Amino acid sequence: MRFSELEGARVGVWGAGREIASFASQLERRLGTAQIAVAVFDSEPEQDVGLLLHSPGVRVVDASQALEALAGCDVLVRSPGVSIHRPELLALRHSGLAVTTATSLWLAEHGAQGVIGVTGTKGKSTTAALAAHLARAAGYTAALAGNIGVPALELLDSEPAQVTVLELSSFHIADLASGPQVAVITNLFSEHADWHGSAEVYRAEKLRILGLEGVRTAVLRPAELPLAREHPGLRAIAFGAQDGWQVDEREIALRGEPMLARAQLPLEGAHNALNLCAALSALEALGLTLPPLPQALSDFRALAHRLQPVAEQEEILWVDDSISTTPESALAALASFSDRPIVLIAGGQDRGQDYGELAHTLTVSGAHVIGVPSTGGRLVAAARDAGLADTHAIEAQDLAEAVELARELVLPGGVILLSPAAPSYDNYHNFEERGERFQALAGSMTSLAVDDLRST
Repeated sequence: MRFSELEGARVGVWGAGREIASFASQLERRLGTAQIAVAVFDSEPEQDVGLLLHSPGVRVVDASQALEALAGCDVLVRSPGVSIHRPELLALRHSGLAVTTATSLWLAEHGAQGVIGVTGTKGKSTTAALAAHLARAAGYTAALAGNIGVPALELLDSEPAQVTVLELSSFHIADLASGPQVAVITNLFSEHADWHGSAEVYRAEKLRILGLEGVRTAVLRPAELPLAREHPGLRAIAFGAQDGWQVDEREIALRGEPMLARAQLPLEGAHNALNLCAALSALEALGLTLPPLPQALSDFRALAHRLQPVAEQEEILWVDDSISTTPESALAALASFSDRPIVLIAGGQDRGQDYGELAHTLTVSGAHVIGVPSTGGRLVAAARDAGLADTHAIEAQDLAEAVELARELVLPGGVILLSPAAPSYDNYHNFEERGERFQALAGSMTSLAVDDLRST
């Protein structure tokens, strides 16, 4: 279904957030005879969709009333946060009501040509940002949308870009009707089992992107290349492989030819070097001429809350990696500073994370770990069981106490690293709020922020 096909339709929306707000705005301005007839909210909506509460003719209901209220609608546009596995949504689909998302409407409207879709459990925001940045550095017009940048439908307000990079979550892909020309999968770990119902369903719905109409090329890690063989006609490119863009301890190379030193990448960690390889592979898959390296990366900076250096004083570096919601992402963060003493602050919403490997790595490295609610206690216990000394594995009652303890424990030349290995929703609205809290606490401990240091 295309956005333009909604002319004259009675539309329902479910959920709050910027995608629904963008959709409502675009519908009002562009399709004068379409009408949002029903708005379904699971809780008090954010201000950005508050206009729906006061729009004439809009019936506002909760989930218990959704089936009856939406019966007269032609289509339902759901927020990505509303799971397609909810019984109410399943019943609506069964009744014949078309269910879509704003991103799906834009993709159908625009088409796949020139679009790179980036997904994965971790690294998709950085990879998407790198792809758009490098495309612009090469002289192309490029738009960045989806989870990062602007909601996809807002691209209707500007001239079509030569390259559009969409960051796509599993929440988008689960019922996406058509896809991008190039599909990038950065990695796949266990995540979002609560939304999808299980880790197996999460993986399957993430991988739907490879079979969507319009997808011509898949950019994958070498171990996942067999996934592409399930889709006849799908071209597959491996990143991190010898016959493409690859990484070793010192450099990033293309088919064995060194292109830039790892030290020239303005991002920490081997995982970010792989993210760069994925972005470069995606641009090549579109047939674009790449910009000169490393010059094109000179003004690229780490995204907020993604291994973001936020302060440095007395040789102590404070790093905000609040985006870390899995043990795998915390392991990647630890590896990024393997040559420095680390105090890890971790813990958050309990989704049954297995902390065994993370605990083992902490023990082998001799790092300190400070656990914060709700899963911090489990991580500290796992680390002690793995052999980490009690003096190196400590529980804190909150992030403020954890920061104070970290400053006392960190060794000269060390890193105080917030990489929670768990979602934030038990104590914060989102990972951004958690990261901002950490940054404020770090700032209270230091007199110079990293940006201040760079300007001196």
